[in-house]
Amino acid sequence: MVLMNTYPLLVSEDLVFRAKHASLQSSATAINAAVSGLDELTEENVAAAMAAMEPEGISRAIIADPYGKVLYDTREAGSAAGYYVFYTELVEALQGSSASYCYYKEGAFHASAAQPVLYRNQIIGGIYVYEFDTQQAALLENLSKNLLSISVGVAALVVVLSLIFSRQLTQRLGSLLAAIRGVREGAYNRRAVLSGHDEFTQIAGEFNDLVDRLQETENARRQFVSDASHELKTPLAAIRLLTDSILQNDTMAGETLREFVSDIGQEAERLSRITEDLLRLTRLDSGVAEAPARVEVAPVMERVVKMLRPVAEEKEVDILTVCAAGAAVIATEGELYQILYNLSENAVKYNLPGGFVRLRAEMGEEATVLTVEDSGIGIPAEDLANVFKRFYRVDKARSRAAGGTGLGLSIVSDTVSRRGGAIRAEGIETGGTRFIVTLPCVDGEEEAP
Repeated sequence: MVLMNTYPLLVSEDLVFRAKHASLQSSATAINAAVSGLDELTEENVAAAMAAMEPEGISRAIIADPYGKVLYDTREAGSAAGYYVFYTELVEALQGSSASYCYYKEGAFHASAAQPVLYRNQIIGGIYVYEFDTQQAALLENLSKNLLSISVGVAALVVVLSLIFSRQLTQRLGSLLAAIRGVREGAYNRRAVLSGHDEFTQIAGEFNDLVDRLQETENARRQFVSDASHELKTPLAAIRLLTDSILQNDTMAGETLREFVSDIGQEAERLSRITEDLLRLTRLDSGVAEAPARVEVAPVMERVVKMLRPVAEEKEVDILTVCAAGAAVIATEGELYQILYNLSENAVKYNLPGGFVRLRAEMGEEATVLTVEDSGIGIPAEDLANVFKRFYRVDKARSRAAGGTGLGLSIVSDTVSRRGGAIRAEGIETGGTRFIVTLPCVDGEEEAP
């Protein structure tokens, strides 16, 4: 607005100055032409020469002799005829130079110009013209006032718009901050509701997505704590019941006592398995793990079969293995063992007499596919998507009877995901379940063979 109120005025003034300079010099030249034929300037011959013309566009015209004495003055009131004048412009003209000046003061343009009068290259006098212009000054004043009015209007509009926009901005920020404070205090159902398509709306959307994930995590945590408490409570309650029975019965037979103690040992072992699985899941959630390396599948698969063979023979289940030559994965040996052992142990536990468990390893260019399938009782189709959730059991009574904790498949899923792999479960038409695990066999920093 400062530029708008100064630059146009300065440019307009400069244009007026230039126009005045050209106009006055033109008027001075016309007067000079009227007296140029005189060999000497006197009051009589100058008056005679000027009688034939009337200078236009100027307020005053003065003709002086070489000594500065005024011979002719167009001003009637206060005429300077017969007096000596020493205007700066006229002095310069008597010295042989043309001069002009123009300035703006007190609502008017003051412009003056002077030229020497020559006769045979001799200075015989000087011409001085002057203009006092209030019309152009009034136009300039009106322009200044209009610009000032426009500036005031623009400033008022800017202030109003700034207040409106700042209010909208603070309201949107306040809404977002209120939602953040609510979530900080534990209200995970709090959402930031902002409309529009600006950056604040995008931030609100990202915040809501983050809160959704936080709420899911919190719900999962609460469910996990509840399930873990329930799972730990069951064997503890059984142990307490058995010990109370022993303590309250002084005449218990030795055989019965050994049976109770054996049951206490089984419940303690079950409690130990739950605790170990919980610790293993905690380590997986914490992100602390050994650096992966290339692990051959065949030796680990043989060790798993060796550990499960006694249980399989007891349940009359055959364990078959098919491993491609050179099959390997990028993981740790303990992780690969945990994956194969948990899947194979479930396949043996929930199998039928005379059934089979088949372990297969096939190697691709960048991934190795591990398959564990059985001919057991199978998993209903509606439960296949949930079997990897923590503490999820298809048949709770049968799972507990088999000694399951409900964490094995969750551990397998988390371990596979950590190493950039994938796992899925599918039913077999002839009965049983097939688990398919895909794990990278090439390090991300290496090229595929």
